Amino acid sequence: SGLALQIQCYQCEMTHDCSTPEFIVNCTVNVQDMCQKEVLVKEDGVHYRKSCASSGACLIASSGYQQFCTGKLNSVCISCCNTPLCNGPRQKKRPQPSAAITLNTPRLPVLSFNIIILLSSFLC
Repeated sequence: SGLALQIQCYQCEMTHDCSTPEFIVNCTVNVQDMCQKEVLVKEDGVHYRKSCASSGACLIASSGYQQFCTGKLNSVCISCCNTPLCNGPRQKKRPQPSAAITLNTPRLPVLSFNIIILLSSFLC
């Protein structure tokens, strides 16, 4: 196809929400088609890790970490979205349905088993 798709995302590893213009990056054309946002709750506060991602890797990570997304200490939440700069700050005004699209992956028992195997190979 002649269309080259490129998305912009925020990219950083910070102890505060790094949603300012200096953290905007151009993602790799036709490869990194999503923005990823990781929110970690640690003893010294909330940590953010933001980046470009491929949809496959991001969706696997977000579903694999879903059980650890508690909002409490040591919580890890990973979200994926596919609109420009969607891993930025939360909208404080009235919610706009198109502003942040969270993709829900279907719950398939066989898939989740494969995801656990895949994740364990990444983590080891």
